[in-house]
Amino acid sequence: MELNLVGRAPEGLSRRARSLLGGHCVRVEVTPVESNRAWWLERGIPAEQIDRMAAFQDRWGGLLLPPSQQYEGGPKYFDPDVPEEDADGWWFGAGMQRASVDFSFMIGPDDSFGIHARRWTPLHASVDGWVESVALAYHARMWSRSVTRVTGDDVDALPLADCDAVPEVRGLADTWWRGEDLLVALHTGEALCRDAPDARTAYVYSGLDTWGLDV
Repeated sequence: MELNLVGRAPEGLSRRARSLLGGHCVRVEVTPVESNRAWWLERGIPAEQIDRMAAFQDRWGGLLLPPSQQYEGGPKYFDPDVPEEDADGWWFGAGMQRASVDFSFMIGPDDSFGIHARRWTPLHASVDGWVESVALAYHARMWSRSVTRVTGDDVDALPLADCDAVPEVRGLADTWWRGEDLLVALHTGEALCRDAPDARTAYVYSGLDTWGLDV
């Protein structure tokens, strides 16, 4: 498998995410969407859905991020595949799992990024949000004085009312919160996907200064 430097990061990302892509990520060679266009068209897949996959690949195809703390690390790398339709619209795979998990990483009809097992659970409103979340976790681990993992019902006791949501992660099931000297990553995707409230997990990164909070 050929590895390439990321080069110029996609437009619209934060400085933090651009730094992660430039210093800690590579791109791998992936099969172009266009090589399957004729085959998919013959099987009734609309051209606009193939265009959507091609746009995803142009922006993200082959990008290999550092592993996420949740979801057994996230996709191994971004590689769109197998468009499918259901009552809600068209979906396609976002990339193969990095580890053995019982869910798939998908791009929803509204371009949200999420996981699908027992049910579809959008984690972020876009792939950009997932990338921003991984970058923020990498940043927070580097600059915090301590990291506390909280699970299940204990998540309800977190002081999120005193925090502000971090908008760039485009959070849905997974969100980030910024407090006076801390960052909180709240992951509820697996809990929602599996109907398992005890699977809710949060990471509290404490002792952050202004640079660590990245405000």
